[in-house]
Amino acid sequence: MAESKRDKFVRLAENRTNKALEMIRLLGNLSNTSVYDYTQKDVDKIFKALESEIAEAKKQFQKIGGGDKFTLL
Repeated sequence: MAESKRDKFVRLAENRTNKALEMIRLLGNLSNTSVYDYTQKDVDKIFKALESEIAEAKKQFQKIGGGDKFTLL
């Protein structure tokens, strides 16, 4: 039996989200200053990049319907 579009979405979304969460946890391990040396500028750059990618991904899920009309009111 073929996998439904919903089942495929759930399977992939769970897998990819869990991978992303694990990578973020690993990124947090870099905060150990007894092992790593970094600046606040480095930290800001990392989190700016992550936040930017999350915002772009979220935009892809917020599609505007084709029938919407522009109005100033």
